[in-house]
Amino acid sequence: MPAPDPVRLAVPKAYIVLAEGWEPGPDTAKLLFEHSRAVLAPYKRIRRLEFGVLPKTVSGKIRRIELRERTAEGSTAEYVEGDLR
Repeated sequence: MPAPDPVRLAVPKAYIVLAEGWEPGPDTAKLLFEHSRAVLAPYKRIRRLEFGVLPKTVSGKIRRIELRERTAEGSTAEYVEGDLR
C-alpha cells in the first residue's frame, strides 16, 4: 500500500499481522526492515509498517479502502525504516 512521503512522494507501507509468539514493537519492526533490505530491490523495500488486525469484509476479503483511509489519516502506531537504524 503506498504511503505519502515528503521526499519520495509515496513509499511502500506494509500492514503486518504477526504470528503467535511474536510481539509488535520496535525490535520486530527492525527485524522486518532488515529482512526486506536483504531480499528486495531498493525500490520495493518496505519503508513503513504497522502492526494490527486487517479490516475484512463478511466474505473475508481485505477492505483496502479502510487501509487507504488509515494511511491518509496517519497512524501513531506506524514504524518508519529511517527511525530504527
